[in-house]
Amino acid sequence: MAETRPLTPDPALIRDVKRLGGNTLKKCFQCGTCSSVCNLSSPSAPFPRKEMALAGWGQSERLVRDPNVWLCHQCNDCTTYCPRGARPGDVLAAIRAYAYKHFSFPSFMGRALATPRALPVLVFVPVVILLACVVWLAPQSVDGRYLFGTAAVIDFNLFLPHQYVDALFVIGNIMIFIFAAVGFRRFWKGMQRPGEKYELSFVGSLLKTIPEVLSHRKFRECDTNRPRTWGHLLLFYGFLGAMVTTGAIFVSIFAPHYLEQIGLQVLRPLFELPLNLPNPIKILGALSGVALALGGALLIIRRWGKKDEVGANGYTDYLFLYVIFLAGATGMAAWVARWAGTATIAYGSYFAHLVCVFFLLWYMPYSKFAHMIYRLLALAQARRLGYLDRRR
Repeated sequence: MAETRPLTPDPALIRDVKRLGGNTLKKCFQCGTCSSVCNLSSPSAPFPRKEMALAGWGQSERLVRDPNVWLCHQCNDCTTYCPRGARPGDVLAAIRAYAYKHFSFPSFMGRALATPRALPVLVFVPVVILLACVVWLAPQSVDGRYLFGTAAVIDFNLFLPHQYVDALFVIGNIMIFIFAAVGFRRFWKGMQRPGEKYELSFVGSLLKTIPEVLSHRKFRECDTNRPRTWGHLLLFYGFLGAMVTTGAIFVSIFAPHYLEQIGLQVLRPLFELPLNLPNPIKILGALSGVALALGGALLIIRRWGKKDEVGANGYTDYLFLYVIFLAGATGMAAWVARWAGTATIAYGSYFAHLVCVFFLLWYMPYSKFAHMIYRLLALAQARRLGYLDRRR
């Protein structure tokens, strides 16, 4: 006779899923329509019917380790055809938001990013740190006046010296990546199944998964929510471009010194700051900023106009979308204002841009920003199990 084990529900899971946007959870009566209409579900690992049942039963430990939760791309085909209006896509989005908090280290940060009441404090931290850098570190004249206020040109290095911004960036990100690695490792270990025979190695599955992520192929397999594909692509590649631009600027700070050491000072003009058009780094940064602002605007406008079709209307979803849009928009505003010679707007926009950037990066492991890594790991694990290659 098979061993039976009693289910121990976790009331906190049900409460949090409802609070994070899955408030229709209890409408599900397990008809299975959601799994049958989902273009991303496979016969070997159908979803989201099972996940809806586990959530309704409060099975938090099984859900946060279930890769299928992350195979959902919020197509909302399931929501469109659900006869009970249960909105399974929103429930799975809420479970993913719950997972950020569950795996977070330190745990109080996960709770803070999931709570609207904590937002003023979360914004206050980067504002105070950056403001202190301006007050104490911005160059001053002999009479105590700040040079950025008296200079004939707008120079962000006089406002917030690049070496200090980069120091904050590097030190902060090293700490955050360590904290993030703890949560990602917990998640990866939780998805492993004792005795399971995998079809691919971890590296092999990643090599097959990364091109899929870069192409956003699965987004195009959606029906109801397919129009958001371009907005998501613009945000994704805008962020990658901004990341490359930031790395190039960091190199530019130190490159001139080392070029002189090896006798290649003829290349020094390529790295002298501030960079101006037509420098390729400047072009990449400008295009990335436009992509972030445009992609974010497209997704926000679509949410405003077709909220029911889009879904994922929880606090964490909106917070991430608005901040990443503001990061792109303020960066572009600072660039345009500098070009136009409007110092107050340029410096104000640049300060707001840095606040948004550090908000995104410093809080990455605890916000929806982390879904890039969680989803990548889940897709890799699903591919190792053969779920993604046995399609209906």
